[in-house]
Amino acid sequence: MSTADHNRVLAIVLAGGEGRRLGPLTLDRAKPAVPFGGNYRLVDFALSNLVNAGYRRIVVLTQYKSHSLNRHIATAWRLSSLLGNYIATVPAQMRRGPSWFQGSADAIYQNLNLLRDERPEHVIVFGADHIYRMDPAQMVERHIESGAAVTVAGLRVPIDQAAQFGVIETAPDGRTIAAFREKPRQATGLPDSPGEVYASMGNYVFEAETLIEAVTVDAQARESSHDMGGDIIPMLVDAGSAQVYDFSANVVPGATDRDRGYWRDVGTIDAFYEAHMDLISVHPVFNLYNLEWPILTAPEPLPPAKFVFAEDGRTGQALDSMVCHGVVVSGATVRRSVLSPRVHLHARSEVDESVLFSGVQVRGGAIVRRAIVDKDVYIAPGATIGVDPELDRRRFAISESGIVVVPKGTIVTGPGGD
Repeated sequence: MSTADHNRVLAIVLAGGEGRRLGPLTLDRAKPAVPFGGNYRLVDFALSNLVNAGYRRIVVLTQYKSHSLNRHIATAWRLSSLLGNYIATVPAQMRRGPSWFQGSADAIYQNLNLLRDERPEHVIVFGADHIYRMDPAQMVERHIESGAAVTVAGLRVPIDQAAQFGVIETAPDGRTIAAFREKPRQATGLPDSPGEVYASMGNYVFEAETLIEAVTVDAQARESSHDMGGDIIPMLVDAGSAQVYDFSANVVPGATDRDRGYWRDVGTIDAFYEAHMDLISVHPVFNLYNLEWPILTAPEPLPPAKFVFAEDGRTGQALDSMVCHGVVVSGATVRRSVLSPRVHLHARSEVDESVLFSGVQVRGGAIVRRAIVDKDVYIAPGATIGVDPELDRRRFAISESGIVVVPKGTIVTGPGGD
């Protein structure tokens, strides 16, 4: 697409999610602001995809506990306004009455002034809390060629997983959406692959006038939940004006056969944890090291990671792990873990299969296993996490698969109460 085409596109990122299923990581932050992969926030993935594709007129609609999200975007995502580029956070403003956003469609309806001010021809609407790489320009180009009112990005998944997703069923042409069903127990396979269905990725491209009309009509419908996937897309499917975009056709520079087509909804603790484990395999399932399509953020001004001591039983080492700037591994052992900036591990402590957020302190002899430890947690000498299930249940939240989640700022005491 040409630069002129890009200038006719406005991107809206829906970042108001409360993220209850990610608690306690969302106790004091919005879901899109949850840290991921050491250096990043969840919102960085959607924003990186848009910016890498040349879309630099972006509004981020926020709502719940948005302070850290607003601060992150203000500091990490400042674009030059000289050529009309911007990424702007837009909080709920009650422009249509004394109520917060009632759903993703209502969030857009309450901010229709943004579309009227910018007057785009096409509008990209992306979620803010998925892990993936995508070139949105290819989807926009396909949308324009099709003449559809809306194009929905679809991910091919086995038909036996249909009950986990919003499912797109197509007409015989394989492109026109015939039905949009939420978590169906029985689904119809694709015309070219009966053993697969399209799962909706929550990414859309609209004709601007269609989007304005659809959310306006929806706002007057009392029975509506005012949701993009639950209400707006089915409305346009019924009108015969919706098409699917096959995510597997999207080609991102630098992608490998192993991570091509990767997409994860990290809406639960277990999914969030498994997505981290995808990062640290020898040949990553999701490759953060693809510099042709970088995931962008603003790293803190910190020194390189440091590993000290090479004594028997007191060797600073990290194996099959990702270690960020400012980390000090002082006579400790790390295995299959992600250490965020400013983590400090002390002598003879052990961290296994865990995700540690910024500023975590693990004192001497402490053990952390299969855990997610939020920012600025202090783990006292000899303390254990993930070793004694009964003790962990009395202190922390534990996921279905047994991942222990330690809330931000917690002091985890050791055997003597220290």
